[in-house]
Amino acid sequence: MKLSQVGEFGLIDLLKRGLPTAKSVKKGIGDDCAVVEWDKTRYMLLTTDMLLEGIHFTPKDAPVAIGHKAMAVNLSDIAAMGGSAKYALVSLGLPPASPVERVKQIYQGMQRLGRRFGVSIIGGDTNRSNKLTINVALIGQVDKKHLVRRRGARPGDAIFVTGPLGDSYRSRHHLNFMPRLKEAGLLVRKYNPQAMIDISDGLIADLYHILEASGVGARLHEEVIPRRGECPLERALYDGEDFELLFAVGKSDARRLLRQRDINVFCIGEITKRKNKLEMINKRGKTVHLLNTGYRHF
Repeated sequence: MKLSQVGEFGLIDLLKRGLPTAKSVKKGIGDDCAVVEWDKTRYMLLTTDMLLEGIHFTPKDAPVAIGHKAMAVNLSDIAAMGGSAKYALVSLGLPPASPVERVKQIYQGMQRLGRRFGVSIIGGDTNRSNKLTINVALIGQVDKKHLVRRRGARPGDAIFVTGPLGDSYRSRHHLNFMPRLKEAGLLVRKYNPQAMIDISDGLIADLYHILEASGVGARLHEEVIPRRGECPLERALYDGEDFELLFAVGKSDARRLLRQRDINVFCIGEITKRKNKLEMINKRGKTVHLLNTGYRHF
């Protein structure tokens, strides 16, 4: 069987079978971060992401922007769990002909964003590679009472996103987005999100993760889905690399959230009882079924 047949998440399911799990691990593979017992009031959050030249960025992209993205995608995972970040380990695969100044600027991009959110780069590794490869591993924390996972959405909950979607590559948003840590902190302190994820593989693909983990369905409304610029609906639904937060909150919290002015949010639908069924009411008032598709690595 080939990777193209099992896909990214099929491969993850195969690899995680039979893995030993210590009692201190509250959540391992299958969410935006691993969750580990830390002390009486906090969990430790651990996440890692690998960026590859030719896939996540191009050789022509500014090195500072590449470094920014390498740090930002990991910070976005921490935000999706309601936490804050502390330490980073950075590993680089580098072609021997790489200019040293370019490598320094990549680190500059990571350090700038890291400092903004209180992250210290404390180690890592370098190795020879045919193309530039960057892997960041991030350690963070979250108050136990504020931890949010993909599971937990309930029928009747309202579905929100924190910003416009689609055309991330065309607009260069994927290189300069700001991870939604500030917004996540406000949400967990004041509005009790029941489930949350960051949108990396596309609105539909990542909403399906919430539905599958929570055992529920959802209904979206085409007219209120925020789009980036003149982006067509299909790209807003499926493009990916938006790195906005997608979350569900109860009705009363949703009403309060819609009245506030502290963060920019858009209510795009509601959770339903129909397990793993995702539909959308289009502009003509007709119900259409939305397939579980989006960005796939294999």
